[in-house]
Amino acid sequence: MQDLTLPVDGGILNIRVGAIIMKDGKILMVGNDRTDYDYSVGGRVRFGESAEDAVVREVYEETGVRMKIDRLGFIHENFFRSDVPGKEGKIVYEISFYFYMNVPEGFEPVCESFEEGGARERLEWLDLDAKKTFYPEFFRTELAKPSDGVKHILTRDL
Repeated sequence: MQDLTLPVDGGILNIRVGAIIMKDGKILMVGNDRTDYDYSVGGRVRFGESAEDAVVREVYEETGVRMKIDRLGFIHENFFRSDVPGKEGKIVYEISFYFYMNVPEGFEPVCESFEEGGARERLEWLDLDAKKTFYPEFFRTELAKPSDGVKHILTRDL
């Protein structure tokens, strides 16, 4: 099945899922050797796949652990310029579904995945107030005071 990343009028449309994996007040994020920022565990939804199935698959691919979903927390519409090799500067419209995951006791993730540009990925536990840049930025404030509902967030970083 093909990832839901589509060319549109010179730009790119992505349908993505992200996992909110928290333990001891820290969030699990992904980094790589190509970028100076981290991003949420997750990835693109594949054609014919539900967002829920996609996040379970992505968490397994990136951590080696099959987790269950607790609940949907955020729907994020994000406009930004791509920094992926071969797509640099293209405007990306990304719709992401962020799910809170049920983290099992003794969870010790193992990362053996690669980022779209081919860079090897690594997992990092970050404090929400870490000086490091990470995306989505709204995690810093929203996860510090989580609500029970689903929030819709719009970001334009153009």
